[in-house]
Amino acid sequence: MTFDVTIRPAGPQDAAALALVGQATFLESYADVLPAADILDHCRGENGEARYAGWLGTPGYAFWLAQCAQGAPVGFAMLSPPDLPVPTDDGDVELKRLYLLHRFHGGGLGARLMETAIAHGRAVGARRLLLGVFGLNTNAIAFYARQGFSQAGVRKFRVGANEYDDLVLARSLQA
Repeated sequence: MTFDVTIRPAGPQDAAALALVGQATFLESYADVLPAADILDHCRGENGEARYAGWLGTPGYAFWLAQCAQGAPVGFAMLSPPDLPVPTDDGDVELKRLYLLHRFHGGGLGARLMETAIAHGRAVGARRLLLGVFGLNTNAIAFYARQGFSQAGVRKFRVGANEYDDLVLARSLQA
């Protein structure tokens, strides 16, 4: 199915929309993996409006919001300075979030968000794009592999009282 979706840079006025998409996609992706209390706490904190408002005002962070023709948010991409347990340098940038509501998977919108993030990384002189992804999220891992990512490490990701294994993936941004 094809949707009329635009991608635009996000600003401080978009914190609530980013939080809504962040919470919805996290719940969609992990409701069958995480205990209810843990996922709700994680969504309130790590995907809360205040978290996005803070990031939106922080140098080195960049966001793009995907919206339907009527303006409803359906996904976003977020770049940040790297905060991953692998060796990094000034030429690295992290794709901290690439969230897209499941209904919009498979139509190329995720690839468009990725292309937008890659273009920005190149424009600011980044040489490598890194990200972390839940090690059992096979759909996301396959998507990232199609986008040219390969494993660069592993990290522990805590949600509530539980730790999960994330893969750290990387790809070159050099042509």
